[in-house]
Amino acid sequence: MIFRADRPYPPTPTVFGRVLAVVAQGTKRLALGGRVYHYGAGQYLVASVDLPVSSHFVEASPELPGLGVGLHLDPAAVADLLLQAAPGELPDAGPDAPSGLAVSAAPAELLDAVLRLVRLLDRPRDIPVLAPLVKREILWRLITGDQGATVRQLGLPDSSLSHVARAVRWIRDNYMRRFLVEEVAQQAGMSVSAFHRNFLAVTAMSPIQFQKQLRLQHARLQLAAADADDIGAVSRRVGYGSLSQFSREYRRQFGIPPSQDATRLRTALTVPS
Repeated sequence: MIFRADRPYPPTPTVFGRVLAVVAQGTKRLALGGRVYHYGAGQYLVASVDLPVSSHFVEASPELPGLGVGLHLDPAAVADLLLQAAPGELPDAGPDAPSGLAVSAAPAELLDAVLRLVRLLDRPRDIPVLAPLVKREILWRLITGDQGATVRQLGLPDSSLSHVARAVRWIRDNYMRRFLVEEVAQQAGMSVSAFHRNFLAVTAMSPIQFQKQLRLQHARLQLAAADADDIGAVSRRVGYGSLSQFSREYRRQFGIPPSQDATRLRTALTVPS
């Protein structure tokens, strides 16, 4: 993935999956729950699970646009590299789940590999042969770098991060229904206390807060559609039993009532940028 911004833009809610993001120019701001991350040129961010975040470039202009590269992280590819590493060559991933987001300075070797991957776009004939090799090198640089413990847990099916990731997927697939935390802990294969601790460490939210973030983001996407239903229908579809509660939480999250936001979003989608 390649991204560019010619100017700062408002925070955009999205679900960040397992990804490496490298900034080449400009500065990005990303918020997860109560945590805020800034990363700029020469830095990289690793996201290890699907997380509801808001992000935007805070430094970008037509003369110096914000530029960056993203790459999906495949747990199977991580596992394959871990199997090929010599015994004892890599430190243990640790028992506890790391934060779902982390920012570090990118070493020269990682930046060089990312740049070579992008340059392959100018040589389409080389892509089928060389791109898998360069991606593998990038993944190895991550595994052995500052965020190596996080990336290594991606490839371990019984790691704390993998258990939390299962819970995140379950909540994502069932965000519109009520659930007990004990039920989700069972889905994750963890005790309730260990689940609470590790889920908070990864997502910066409780499971219920995480569900609320997903509900509000799905509601906003539905309200932005040109043929969107009325506010009450959308609130019920994402799992709210009370329209007043939905409106209150929506305004707290996005800074504007859902009816006004829906009008603004639909206008933005119909006016050429």
